[in-house]
Amino acid sequence: MKIKICGITEIETLNFLIENGVDYVGFIFHENSPRNVTHAFINEIKNIDFQKTRPVCVFANPEESFVNSSLSYFENPIIQFHGDESEDFCRLFDCEFWKALRIKDSKSLEDMKHFKNAQAILCDTFKEGIYGGTGSSFDWEILNTDLFFDKKIILSGGLSIENLENAIKINPWCLDFNSGVESAPGFKDHSKIMEILSSIEK
Repeated sequence: MKIKICGITEIETLNFLIENGVDYVGFIFHENSPRNVTHAFINEIKNIDFQKTRPVCVFANPEESFVNSSLSYFENPIIQFHGDESEDFCRLFDCEFWKALRIKDSKSLEDMKHFKNAQAILCDTFKEGIYGGTGSSFDWEILNTDLFFDKKIILSGGLSIENLENAIKINPWCLDFNSGVESAPGFKDHSKIMEILSSIEK
């Protein structure tokens, strides 16, 4: 099972995640988010050796030019589209992309069929007017196993050590942690992350 830690805002945390072999690290390019990356932080990233960890650049309804300029700081990034983007827009960039769906009920999953070229589908919790970062979970029971044969599923939304055991039982391709491993918005708690990594390795 793959692990993604999203909403990275500090070089210290980024280096910690790389050293511990976390599969994916997410950088949020959305100014309404408390985890939006700063220019100073992004400039520091240029000198980082990501080793086996892949960067994921997260956008919500961006301009094409903004996506291109943001990607220029990374080697081999994945794009995660978290807004109302069409598949045609998602395919404009010469990059692997993931599409986030905001899950309200089982009908929300039908939108998967509009993103046949997405390498993975991220299932996050629906909250009116909010594109991600809700800190709450949806009803995971609606993720029936048939979905996992069609597409790589990333489980997101309110994941923490408290519900990790249930999340593992769902058996998605990847677990995406954000607020559940923080001491404050944008500041990751390394001890919480280590607890999760240790639990998954058992």
